[in-house]
Amino acid sequence: MKKIVLLVILITGASSFGQSKSEMQAHYEAFYKEMRLQGDINGVINALTHLNVIAPSQERRDTLSYAYMNNGQHLQALNTVGIENNPNSSDIAVQVKAVSLKTLNQPKRAIEQFEILFQRNPNAYLAYELADLKILTGDTAGAATNIEYGLANAKDDMKHAFYERQQPYEASLKAAFQHLKGLLVFNNDKTKIDEAIGLMDEALKIDPNFNLASLSKQALVSKKNDPEAAKN
Repeated sequence: MKKIVLLVILITGASSFGQSKSEMQAHYEAFYKEMRLQGDINGVINALTHLNVIAPSQERRDTLSYAYMNNGQHLQALNTVGIENNPNSSDIAVQVKAVSLKTLNQPKRAIEQFEILFQRNPNAYLAYELADLKILTGDTAGAATNIEYGLANAKDDMKHAFYERQQPYEASLKAAFQHLKGLLVFNNDKTKIDEAIGLMDEALKIDPNFNLASLSKQALVSKKNDPEAAKN
């Protein structure tokens, strides 16, 4: 008799636990939807974290990492999604790795992830990210290839965000590629300073309000007028 009673208790407990888990999942799914409607990113992260504990899935983990990334919590994003190269990773997961590694000053690792994205969906925006990072890491040949692709495929209405001003702004993507080309020319051969300045002029012709190109041109002109500085 005692065994029967114990069995009934265990079955009842398991049923209650299952119902409780189901109710919790329903609660946090509703909470997640509400936080999304309100645009509350911290609430979204909270809801997804609970859902990932209650009913874990790779899709939820990827979405949570994306939420962390959008909230500027790049270390948490990488801790959630990992940094290893995985050909089976979703586009969202690879994007999180690429952007977060770039933000955390890991350009070589970021390039690996941007290359995966570019292989899956080649476009001018990804070509710009790759060219910019490859200039930073000294891969001049790779940067040149990405720049030429970008110049050939960037449309007139495409924009890229820049943050060197106190107030972020957008500039023409075509102009941005001309700017990178100018930097690449000068980095490869300091004697080609006039060619580099000419490319900055081309960038400013496309987008006269492109502040970064204007600053780069000023720096190059200053170096040209000071031969000793141009050697550095």
